[in-house]
Amino acid sequence: MSIQRFGVGPRMSKAVAHGNLVFLAGQVADKAKGQSVTEQTKDILGQIDAILKDAGTDKTKLISANIWLSDIKTFSEMNAVWDGWVSQGNTPARATVEAKLAAPEYTVEIAVIAAR
Repeated sequence: MSIQRFGVGPRMSKAVAHGNLVFLAGQVADKAKGQSVTEQTKDILGQIDAILKDAGTDKTKLISANIWLSDIKTFSEMNAVWDGWVSQGNTPARATVEAKLAAPEYTVEIAVIAAR
């Protein structure tokens, strides 16, 4: 069974597909870096949509999601965006935790696994 890599960089790939599964690395805001949790979440979910499409799948096939927030007090703000994006009836298993992220400008990081 082959392994496909998407967005390969020197340290990591944005996604790796093996068999019928696609594993995304944790995504942080590119365009919305330093902006609100709402804007960062929108940016990240847009990136996830694009990576999943490149890998031959989409958000209706999400299996799991891990979300890291730099401040758990922003949980409702992030969920307001997530709830409008996630495919109802196809919601993944999900965990959300507070964690110190790689840089203070990042307030949200999201990683998902999807079927294809």
